[in-house]
Parts: sequence; structure tokens; C-alpha cells
Amino acid sequence: PPDVQRIGVTTKKQSPDITMVVHLVSPDGSLDSLFTSNYALLQIRDELARVDGVGDINVFGAREYSMRLWLDPHQLSARGLTAQDVVTAIQEQNVQVAAGIIGAPPVPKGATAFQYTVSTQGRLTDEKQFGDIIVKTGANGQVTRVRDIARVELAARDYTVNSGLGGKPATAIAVYQLPGSNALATSDAVRKKMAELKQRFPAGLDYTIVYDPTVSVRESIHEVQKTLFEAIALVVLVVLIFLQTWRAAIIPLIAIPVSLIGTFAAMKGFGFSINNLSLFGIVLAIGIVVDDAIVVVEAIEHHIESGLSPRDAARKAMSEVGGALVAIALVLCSVFIPTAFIAGITGTFFRQFALTIAVSTAISALNSLTLSPALAALLLKPRGAEKDSFQRILDGLLGWLFKGFNKTFSWASNAYGNSVARLVRLAVIILFIYLGLLGLTGFGFKVVPGGFLPTQDRGYAVVFAQLPDASSLDRTQAVVDKISKIAHETPGILNTVEFAGFNLFGGNQPNTAAVFLPFKEFSERKTRDQGMPAILAKINARVRAEIPEALVITFPPPPVAGIGNAGGYKLFIQDRGNAGLEELQTQAFAMMVKANETPGLANNLTTFRANVPQLWLDVDRVKAKSMNVPLSNIFGTLQTYLGSTYVNDLTLFGRTYRVTAQADSQFRLSADDIRLLKTRNNSGGIVPLGSVATVKEV
Repeated sequence: PPDVQRIGVTTKKQSPDITMVVHLVSPDGSLDSLFTSNYALLQIRDELARVDGVGDINVFGAREYSMRLWLDPHQLSARGLTAQDVVTAIQEQNVQVAAGIIGAPPVPKGATAFQYTVSTQGRLTDEKQFGDIIVKTGANGQVTRVRDIARVELAARDYTVNSGLGGKPATAIAVYQLPGSNALATSDAVRKKMAELKQRFPAGLDYTIVYDPTVSVRESIHEVQKTLFEAIALVVLVVLIFLQTWRAAIIPLIAIPVSLIGTFAAMKGFGFSINNLSLFGIVLAIGIVVDDAIVVVEAIEHHIESGLSPRDAARKAMSEVGGALVAIALVLCSVFIPTAFIAGITGTFFRQFALTIAVSTAISALNSLTLSPALAALLLKPRGAEKDSFQRILDGLLGWLFKGFNKTFSWASNAYGNSVARLVRLAVIILFIYLGLLGLTGFGFKVVPGGFLPTQDRGYAVVFAQLPDASSLDRTQAVVDKISKIAHETPGILNTVEFAGFNLFGGNQPNTAAVFLPFKEFSERKTRDQGMPAILAKINARVRAEIPEALVITFPPPPVAGIGNAGGYKLFIQDRGNAGLEELQTQAFAMMVKANETPGLANNLTTFRANVPQLWLDVDRVKAKSMNVPLSNIFGTLQTYLGSTYVNDLTLFGRTYRVTAQADSQFRLSADDIRLLKTRNNSGGIVPLGSVATVKEV
């Protein structure tokens, strides 16, 4: 199509959700949003797009430069002009000129000693030059210029979305991650690049980053890492208490780094990263990798107590427990490995977790069959051997704990043995109890609520607002300001990232808005009333009470990045019987009402509307033809005055921007303004649109 050939096709690879948002602000108010927006487009967007891990950069509500010609229809008609006359004049006088060269070859030999490039005023560059464009000349030397019938300014190309931060205008630069890249590394790289770019910011300009979901990821990884070290410390303590000799305790402890190093090597081979899932698998694997080594050490200690040397005890113990160790490893691997082959997004979540545990289990088994018995033969002492100095120090420090533990453990072992002896005589009763437990397990699967992923506090929430159909952007902005005020009065919220005119569920609409609520850091939100559920409840309660003019709903974020803009489910209704848009809307609303009545579902909504109020311009084509008015003139007049016309281009700062003609704001406020617009017939006469068309609300 011609439009595609003119504009082109752009293909980009990016993650579906926003990795972070950088805001350009003017703390002292000296720079307006037009400047900050274009500074972002000119100086920052391309720099960030080249950062490793960045898939795309989007400047929300970008006020990209455009030479705007705000037409005055009254002045035009008074001079016998139409909007098309202005467009034609600009197209004629704002052109790219290649004037040529004087003396360019081929020329007669010796005809000229010089070669000159011919330059002339072609494409215009500023408001004055566009204002000087001649639209009409009169017989008396009268000249009508663009500045006589229009207000010319370098303004914004688009005004459909307002971007704000904390209730004040700000330019939002959304960073999208490249699929397969590391979100934390990408966030760090973007922050580093912004720190570099800030060095050349003009006076009055600054940046801030308040929306960065990777903060919660960092916090989660930190918590898992802390849990990892806590698990290692607990394993060391438990092993030491049970074995009570440093020589015996060190053998299973050595199994931890050996198995984990091997697991990390396997993760590298599989292409896994160190993330929440793989780290969680490692935390669980620590207990598994120690178990095998403890079994080996206990078996060898048992034979040493029987009088065998450590070497002979190791050989005999391995002949007894070696098969059991292999069986344990195979059973665990047979449980986790099949999980890696689950299809779909569920399999993606479990794959790293399952294979991490399976690999660590296999390495642990290999370690227990080789390294652990070898270390036991070398480190353990024969029965009755003299204790070394380190063991004597250990006994002196923890001997009281060992004695108390041994006494308690002996009592518990005897009690357990006596209980088992009594229960064995009640085998039939125990069997029925076991079957009852199996039944309770099955019952639990049915009654306990299930879900794909649990909702979790990811450090932010999302607010969606929808005003009545056909509401203006100014009304939407007023609602956004109220939401921002409520959010800043709610404990636990750091700031508000606002987009009036932006629809979370696709497309931009003047009666919709989205507000992102970044929370304060987890370390500052330790009380329950500052957790995500409490914050959402407070916001929802206040917006329902204080903003009755709009539907405002607060959503939790999606449980994991990349599966949507907000938590919950998205359903689609398809009209397969060609019932029409109104019937589709009826069915969609019926499903929404039914969903809201269903236990467990809340805040269900649809933004689909088939009957949005519109103005219908009924053109009397017979009358238009009788008045010799081409329909193309009628539609062209409407497009230019009400919708704007892309005339041609201008070049600024090494970039190409649009020249746009449109009626000034005061001439397109009501339906009566449409009737007063004028066009030209083929006879050269000026005809009001009201004489060939009627306007009505539908």
C-alpha cells in the first residue's frame, strides 16, 4: 500500500512488559513538556536503545515536534480562501530543492575555470518562514500570508496522551527488555547510561527512576541468597550435633560445595541463569546433597565402632549402602526430570527448578560413592584413638550440648521403638488409618483452591480508570490528579506514574487512564498495613467513595514479568455468528455481570463499547452536486479543520518533522462549529458545510 511504502515497516523484538521507566523532569519548572519530550527523543532514546539487553524504547505521550498551522476559518472565509488553499500553498513553497551546479561536466574544454553549487531557499525551518508563505495575491498588490489566517508555532504533533509523575507533567521513557536478556543487567546498564547522559543535560533538566520492577527481583534474589547461607549454616549445625566430631562432620559438609559447583557448571551448560527458580532449587538441594554423605559417614562410623579400621570400615560400608545410594538418586531424578518436559509456560517455570535439583542429586550420589568414603578412610580415626587438640576444644565448648542431645535423642529413640512395637501389633487398624489419610489427601486436592501462580508483592500496583464514553482528555486528567492525590496520602506508596488517555488493554482512548503505583522498598514496609493487599484495599475504598464520576480499579501486578500488564485473567468473546457489535457488547456485559457474581472473582470489567456517542455528519449528496460542490472538497475540509492534515515536512536538528494544518482549538469545540466551516465549489464560490450537510448525535 502507498502508506506502507511512504512510512515503511519496522520490526522489533522486545518483551511485552515494561522493564523500567525513566522520567525526565524540570525541578525548577523552567522547561516545559514539549522540550523534555523532544530532548528524550533526540538525545536519549537512541542512546538507551543501544544499551545491551534493551529491546525497544517508547516515549509515552511523546510531544514530538511538528510545525503546527492553527487555522482561523473565519479569516479564511473572509478572504475567500479554504483550508485546501493553505495546504496547496505550503506544498508549493515548502519543498526540497536541488538547484544544480554551474560549470558541472560535461562542458566545452576551457569554457570555465570554476564549478559552483547553486543554493536557494527550499524547505523552510522556522515559524517566521512558514508565516511568510504567500497564500493569495490580489489585483491591487494585496498579499495574504499564512500568518494572516493562521497561528504558526513549533508545537507537538500529538496530544492524545498526557504523561505525569507525582501529579506533575513529566516525560516517561519506557524501557522494554530484549527477550532472553537479563533484566537486572539491563536495569543496571540503563542506570549507568543515564548517569553518563546526565553530565550533558541542560540547566533545569533532571531525571528520576521510580518505576523499576527489577527492584523486587533483586529483593527476592537477596532473600533466596540469604536463605541459602542460612540453610548451609543449619546443615553445619545439625551435622555437628549429630556426629559430634569435626572429622566426621567435615565429610558431608565438603559435599555441599562439590555438588553446588557441579550444579552451577551444569546450569551453564543448560543455558540457565541464577534466578529465583534455580536458587530455590539449590536451597532445597542442599539438604539432599548432605543426606547421602551423612548416610555414608554413619555407616562407616558404625563399622569403626565394631573394631574395623577406617579403610576396611569404608569398604564394608560401601558394599552395604552403595546400592541404596544409587537407588535414592535414581528415584529423586525420576521424580524431577519428567517435570522438565511439561509443555507450555508451566513447563518453563518448573524446568530450571527441576533440573537444578536433579543435577545436584546426581552429583551428590557420585560424590557419596567416591569422595565421601575416601575422605572417611583418611580422616576418621580407629576406635579408641586419642582425640586431637581440635576435637578436645570442640568437646570443651559443646560437650554440654552433646551430652544433653544424646540423652534426649536416646529417650526419643526408645520411645519411638516402643511405639513402633505396639503399632505393629495393630497392623489392620494402621492400614485403615493409612487409607483414610490417602482419602483426606484426595479431598484436600478438591477443596483447597488452585491457581496458576499466587499473587505476590512485586513492589508496585496498577490503577485503571475509565470515564463515561466520549469524555474528554481534560476530564480524564482531572480524575488522574485525584488518583495521584489519594495515592500520595496512602502509606507505603513511593510515587505515581500517570498516563491520561492510555488504555492498559490496548489502544489510546481519551476517557481511559493508567496510573502505576511504585511502592516504597520492602525494608520500609515491614508492617502488614503497608503490604500490597492492604494498599490495594485502601486505594479501592477511597476511589470508589471519592471518584464517582469514573470507574477506577486497582490491580495487583502480574505474578511474573512478561504475562500481561496486571494480575488476573483476560477472556475474549468472539462473534462467530455475525450478530453485530451491539449484540457482542450485550453478551460481554452479561458475562462481566455474571463473573462479578461468582465467588472468587472481583473487579471484572471490559473496555469494549459499541455505542460510544458520536456526531454523524449526514451529507446531502444531491444538494452538494446541485451546488457544484465536490464531495472531496467537503471531506478534505473536515479532515483539515477537525482531524488535521499532514502537509509535508521540515528539517530540524538533523531530523525530519511534519508540517500539520488544523483549525485552532476555539473553532472545533461544538457541533455548530462544523456547520460554519466552509469549502469551495467548482465555480469558485464559498459554500458553508451547513448548507449541504446536517449534524446529529448518534
